[in-house]
Amino acid sequence: MNSPFLVRATCRLLAAAAFAGPLALSAQTATPPPELDWRQANDAVGTLQRGHADVLKWEQAHPSAEPADASPVAGLALPTPEHAVRQAWRQHRELVSPLARLGAQNGQLIASGRWTEVDPGLQRRVDDMDELLEVAAQASKAWFQAVAAQQVLKHQRDMLDAAQAASELGQRMVSVGNWSRLQLSQVQLATSTARMNLRRAQYAAAQAQGHLLKTLGVMGVHDGVALPDQLPDVPPQALGAADLAQRSLAVQAQLPAAERMRHRALATMAVQAYQASHALAQDSQGEVLKTRAFITEETVLHYNGMLKSVWDLLDEVRNQSQATVDAIGAQRDFWVAETDLQWVLQGGAPDSFVSLGGGGEAPAAAAH
Repeated sequence: MNSPFLVRATCRLLAAAAFAGPLALSAQTATPPPELDWRQANDAVGTLQRGHADVLKWEQAHPSAEPADASPVAGLALPTPEHAVRQAWRQHRELVSPLARLGAQNGQLIASGRWTEVDPGLQRRVDDMDELLEVAAQASKAWFQAVAAQQVLKHQRDMLDAAQAASELGQRMVSVGNWSRLQLSQVQLATSTARMNLRRAQYAAAQAQGHLLKTLGVMGVHDGVALPDQLPDVPPQALGAADLAQRSLAVQAQLPAAERMRHRALATMAVQAYQASHALAQDSQGEVLKTRAFITEETVLHYNGMLKSVWDLLDEVRNQSQATVDAIGAQRDFWVAETDLQWVLQGGAPDSFVSLGGGGEAPAAAAH
């Protein structure tokens, strides 16, 4: 299901239908008669006979007058995390020598996120290899976080659209005496909550962009960067436990005895974060979103058959948008955890590991 289109189309249809009667009569009379109430909105949207397929058709025929969401373009485009890594390397002049010793092939493997294909022994043979890997890991994670924040922002706008459509219909119902002010206040409260969530998302997106610029060493040079619309897909299969254990042992064989125990603890935490984040991302993007899409489809069909109300439809639009936001967070967490794991399997030592579920939870501290 193309949920963003469904959200926007449904909200615009409901909002437009709610005011269609009064606007059509404005040339004839200054005050619309009371019988032009909220049922006109039901009737207008109820003419869609084929569920959200007609909603999408309507959306295509009535493009939004609002400017489309776009990433800030300031002369720096980062379509992939590899571009972010190479940009960060360019800002660290001291990495020119280790990059040359590393070789083009190994540099490409690291920049593209295929660290497990790199010989862990290079950590001991190439001076400043640890700094080169740390810069790459931090740039990758900042890129994933910025793309996810931008993606969430778009869905928070959709949720505010749904809440505002509900508020408009509620005000129309109050004006014709079909609703009380108490009923309207509950809808208005939901709109206020959606507006606050949008402001939080705007701030989070701005902070993520700023963190990315700072990590890449281009703050003050660029006001922002152009990013893709969404994160990369999560791989269907996680790396096997046996392969990860073998890789960890290979790293430990390159380390002094005093560091082996610490690395073992770090590897255990990194693997746990990786496996849990992969499972959560698969569940949220698979079963949860599929079930949510089915519920939304059925809600639209029931609405068209007059078995569901406008409020049921708008509630489900908000539910689906929230499920999508949660799935984006799980997808982001996986890529951050995967980056940390690859870093640890090259002998790196992250300060912390991802907190699954995001929000204000404190990150899991790494072993020291």
